[in-house]
Amino acid sequence: MSEPQPLLEILAWDQPGYRPLAFGEGWQVALLNWLAMFDWENAGPIERHILTDEVFVLVRGRALIFVSDGERLAAAEMHPGSLYAVKAGAWHNLLSTRDAAWVIVERDGTHLEDSEKRPMSAAELASLSAQLPGWVRNQAGVNPGENESHGIVSRSS
Repeated sequence: MSEPQPLLEILAWDQPGYRPLAFGEGWQVALLNWLAMFDWENAGPIERHILTDEVFVLVRGRALIFVSDGERLAAAEMHPGSLYAVKAGAWHNLLSTRDAAWVIVERDGTHLEDSEKRPMSAAELASLSAQLPGWVRNQAGVNPGENESHGIVSRSS
């Protein structure tokens, strides 16, 4: 007689980086812990997924999520417990404090089969710099220009 399947799995990831941990039919949940690429001085790479939306939930720390359609870039300061749904095809990345961690929900295998990366353009970097919250500016010693609203972030409460 085989062992019954557990009714509860407790999954954790305490190392730097991304780790898918829970899987269902067509979906996965991953934990992401701070990486050096989330420091302002390393900002530059940006990625997108063509086949799936991707949902981020900040668990701890401070973070800024930014999205681009290739022409416009918008950034939003993340708040723990809120869902941030990045639509399929949107270029995106994060900036954060070193204690930051996220839960990510996405289509199964996205990190293996549906991730395209590119460097941000000079215009995207300038736009992102103009939208940095004070904690990023203070952490990195950045003096951004005026904050611009680009109308590609939608908020609902």
